[in-house]
Amino acid sequence: MRLIRLGDETSAVGADVRAALASWGRGDGVVGGIALIGCKPPDCPEPVDAIVVLPRGIMVVVGVDLPDPAMRLDAPVNGQWKVDGWPLVRADGAVNPAAEAVQAATAVVARLQAQRVEPMPVGTVIAVGPYVARVSQPSNDLARGIRILHPEPTTLLTAARELAVYEHRCSPQRANAILAALVPNHPPFTPEELSGEGFTESAGAGLASASTLLIPRVTLSEHRPVTPARPAAKRLGWLPVTAVLLVGLLLVTGIVVAIAAASDQPQATEGPKTSVSVAQQATQVVDGVAYAPKGKVQDTDCQSRAFGDMQVWLQANPCAALTRSRYESTAGNEPIAVLLADLTFQDAGRAEAFLKVASAPGTGSIIDPSVHGTPWPDGRKPIFDSAAYQAKQTGAGVRIVQVIWLDKASTPDDAALVAAARRSLNLPA
Repeated sequence: MRLIRLGDETSAVGADVRAALASWGRGDGVVGGIALIGCKPPDCPEPVDAIVVLPRGIMVVVGVDLPDPAMRLDAPVNGQWKVDGWPLVRADGAVNPAAEAVQAATAVVARLQAQRVEPMPVGTVIAVGPYVARVSQPSNDLARGIRILHPEPTTLLTAARELAVYEHRCSPQRANAILAALVPNHPPFTPEELSGEGFTESAGAGLASASTLLIPRVTLSEHRPVTPARPAAKRLGWLPVTAVLLVGLLLVTGIVVAIAAASDQPQATEGPKTSVSVAQQATQVVDGVAYAPKGKVQDTDCQSRAFGDMQVWLQANPCAALTRSRYESTAGNEPIAVLLADLTFQDAGRAEAFLKVASAPGTGSIIDPSVHGTPWPDGRKPIFDSAAYQAKQTGAGVRIVQVIWLDKASTPDDAALVAAARRSLNLPA
């Protein structure tokens, strides 16, 4: 983790945020990435304590100073906060301190969209201090990618593991594009510098595999070349002639048995397939609203195209096929992007069970094909992190719809987007 100090912390707990990030050490020994301390991107209303650009996602960290240390904090994003059972109030009448944090994260997403940067998951971390032993959050807030915590090395690492969920690592070129959008005046990093922080073309291990129990201290002296051990010389002992003949006979017999067994086994099935279609498709009309098709991607590897509890369920109960269709349409007079995911199962019973998972808050969703290397046409780069969401079952199939604004920030509870998502459920398969 490389820290770049651009300004002062915006809160007292911001010093704890900086210390926790610094404890991860330089390089990708723990997480990697670039942390912009005291950053105020263009078009953002206020500076934030940190914007952490990780190889698989982005975290916007906003500090909130509580009046006193607390044992328990009940912190709904859209409701009254309570500290050890007592309501938290502020002189200006704000419901809770989360509104500014969500606004800051939304502004960062809008900035990246305006600069047409390749989409990356953007999570919000509200760091509370001076100390909180336990934070209670509603599951729907967790599903929106919002984490409220006291900043420590392990708690921040847990948040990074849960929020940075991109399947592929961000390349050095793409990382520089993200950093240029957030800090236009900062000189770009060299590919070697970014590679040392985990930004590579290869997939590599995800943050989900990073241990949050112990964070090692990384020093340059630890990166020493490992000399491969020489294989121990084998001595061939002498065997009686009869033993040699017996060993040879056993080898021949084993080969014959293996060939016979192999011939009885069924042929191995083919691995997952992906088919991308960008052929011109006819415009669809639903309830008088036109939908312009923007390509279709068909898969058989459904679980790798999902995240969260939904991915876990699909790993145990694979679907037969997944089709992700993309459209551009309008809600009112403003443009929207629509991502349809049609999952087909072996029977209606499995589809019904999957719908229960897909409909519950905080269980993940289906990933846009741009994450897997199929960009949107026309240079559009929509980010579905804060999309309005709808799902329904039809027989052995389940359809999931995600809708966002194309030219401004989105929220999952936006009434116009929710209405558009419900309407989009009726698009032809």
